[in-house]
Amino acid sequence: MTVQILMPALSPTMTEGNLAKWLKKEGDTVKSGEVLAEIETDKATMEVEAVDEGRIGKILIPAGTQGVAVNTPIAILLEEGEDESALSAPVAAPAAAAAPAPVAAAAPAAAAPAAVAPASAPQAGGARLFASPLARRIAEQAGIDLKSVKGTGPNGRIVKADVEAAKAAGPAKAAPAPVAAAAAPVAAAPAPAPVAAPAPKAAGVDAKELSDKLGMTYTAIPNSGMRKVIARRLGEAKQTVPHFYLTVDIELDALLKTRTELNSRSDAYKLSVNDFVIRAVALALKKVPAANAAWTDEAILQYDHADVSVAVATPTGLITPIIKKAEGKGLAQISSEMKDLAKRARDGKLKPEEFQGGTFSISNLGMFGVKEFAAIINPPQGCILAVGAGEQRPVVKNGALAVATVMSCTLSVDHRVVDGAVGAEFLAAFKKLIEDPLSMLL
Repeated sequence: MTVQILMPALSPTMTEGNLAKWLKKEGDTVKSGEVLAEIETDKATMEVEAVDEGRIGKILIPAGTQGVAVNTPIAILLEEGEDESALSAPVAAPAAAAAPAPVAAAAPAAAAPAAVAPASAPQAGGARLFASPLARRIAEQAGIDLKSVKGTGPNGRIVKADVEAAKAAGPAKAAPAPVAAAAAPVAAAPAPAPVAAPAPKAAGVDAKELSDKLGMTYTAIPNSGMRKVIARRLGEAKQTVPHFYLTVDIELDALLKTRTELNSRSDAYKLSVNDFVIRAVALALKKVPAANAAWTDEAILQYDHADVSVAVATPTGLITPIIKKAEGKGLAQISSEMKDLAKRARDGKLKPEEFQGGTFSISNLGMFGVKEFAAIINPPQGCILAVGAGEQRPVVKNGALAVATVMSCTLSVDHRVVDGAVGAEFLAAFKKLIEDPLSMLL
């Protein structure tokens, strides 16, 4: 029986994706684990691997199609021995999509894509047994009871290799299949529900409507999937997270001197001010662990490691790749990882686990000359640090006026998680590290 290949959910926030490219064409043979296509999600371009073996019988969604909903059939797979005539036969119905598993408390979320819809068979007690159609057919021919086979595929799904291994080990005979019950009479169709009245527009003026009315000219730029996610998440953050803000001025002259000296010692790395900021944030979080936390209704989650998310601007929107366990990494390693993550973020090649999660965020606009700003918290994180430009300012030292390179940093804090005193303690630790950069090298 033919099998549908579905548009997979490649991240917890994904509801639709763009089918960017097919890497297989109709008639190509497919083996388990081979890459079928490239899918553009709301954050990155990802490869989709096949779960079952067979041959691509028909591509239903062509390359370049945008806005394909999750679980939409995108192709049909012919199993071994089937030809194109099977395309007109009924297709194996995909199992109902399972509810997404909750994200682990202290680890970034990781997508669990399934390129081919799992076939299922009922088990005792009403549970469902997930197995590929090919695995089920081989088991039936060999007289193997699938309930005795341990699946090694995605989410414990039984695949061809599992059945063959059970066959080699000596299969358990399958119990005779129960006779299908007579079809139940079709229930009468329910009366159509009354159509709900359209919801009233939100307060305010619709920009497009007003522009059209006044004859204003404009270019309509369609919202990308990433832009929609940014709008939704940040809108929710400002509506639900009680932000407060703390700002501190930090002198950079010692850091800039240390940076110049370190960069002159080797061509293997070129440290940026942002690399020092990431390192200082991670060490400050180890000194003030109460700031490295997230809010849940049941408990405040205080993380064991500083997984620092760093905002990177891309052509389609903002994304925050993560330097994981940054407290245990030196400046050179942080610099190398950040350059690699930033490049792949702009190319749309990050893996979900490289940008989902994180315990604390940094947004640096200093390179654009922005003196000071306040960033919006990225839930469920409890804090985000906004870093401004280093600039020469007048300061008072030992009662005399002097000039120093000063950087303003603003900490946005979720007051449910972090109190003002904890936020101030974190900023004091961060300021001390930046102004004494040699302490970061120890």
